[in-house]
Amino acid sequence: MYMPPDTRLRLDPRDEYTHTPEAAGNYNESMYFNAFETATGVGAWFRLGNRPNEGHAEMTCCIYLPDGRVAFMFGRPAIDNNDAMDAGGMRFEVIEPFRQLRCSYAGELLIMDDPLAMADPSRAFKTCPKKPGAFVLDFEGISPMHGGEIVTLDGRPLDIDPALSVYRGHTEQNMAVTGHIAVDGQRFDFVQGTGYRDKSWGPRHWHSFFWYKWIPVTFDRDFGVLLSIKGRPEGGPDRISGNVLRGGVYEPVIDGRIETDYDEAWYPRAVTATVTTAQGVYVLQGRVLRTVPLRHRRRDGGSETRITESLTEWRCGDRIALGMTEFCDRMEGGVPVSEAGCATPAAAMPEAGR
Repeated sequence: MYMPPDTRLRLDPRDEYTHTPEAAGNYNESMYFNAFETATGVGAWFRLGNRPNEGHAEMTCCIYLPDGRVAFMFGRPAIDNNDAMDAGGMRFEVIEPFRQLRCSYAGELLIMDDPLAMADPSRAFKTCPKKPGAFVLDFEGISPMHGGEIVTLDGRPLDIDPALSVYRGHTEQNMAVTGHIAVDGQRFDFVQGTGYRDKSWGPRHWHSFFWYKWIPVTFDRDFGVLLSIKGRPEGGPDRISGNVLRGGVYEPVIDGRIETDYDEAWYPRAVTATVTTAQGVYVLQGRVLRTVPLRHRRRDGGSETRITESLTEWRCGDRIALGMTEFCDRMEGGVPVSEAGCATPAAAMPEAGR
């Protein structure tokens, strides 16, 4: 994560729980989890974002089924406090800080034969059938915690402009996952599941992100990769961060590169991530299996931000695992701003031009 000058990170187990909301109208406290059972081809991610000063939470549940369909739900359930991560049928519980968490959901899920239908959410919610869904998943931390609250060198909170902020504190961790997911009467057990999680708190506007590419992959209990690359609207070098987990120890990322093959609509089809630490270079080859496109539009009719959530089969050496490819971009003329220098997607170019 990017650290302003003269700051440090403060990591406190109490930050696993909810905080007293700040006065900023756009105060956000959110937790995100993903989970995969590679052997059966099931994947999922889900998020709760409390916005108590706006009177609602943001709840998202996305389950990639092995037959190619996607079960999805989004809502803004009403809340009037920030006492718990519990809204819209979804609940996150901290069993032991930094070690054990439990996630559960019970409610309707939209069943999409074509997950790209979410590019037009109004139509998708009107035309796709809804079926009952539920999960109970236990997440075990298998890595150190990454991140914390950004504070001054003497430990004071930073002064943050809420209009430009995306978080005050942020943590991430590689996870092992057990439990089950049920969709429309089908049950999928997680026995040797892998996953990843993050948490953020502080003022947030989604439009404060210019662009980022986020690749979290947990291959097994001994190996995982997190690569994050963020663009800067003012220009200058991209901000590169992340870790490689090896045998319970993090190797900090010192350099990284992401190369993407897109289709004609600028959805990723294949990704190559090259990750460098002081201990070595790791190359991840990703085959995108399914993409769910999400969007955030400014209320004043300004810019649109698109987030593509792609279930991806990742390979690194002889290891194979399901994981995520998450790209967030402001869209300019239908083109992701991170690719604005490209005239056309690689997938749309004639063969001779590749």
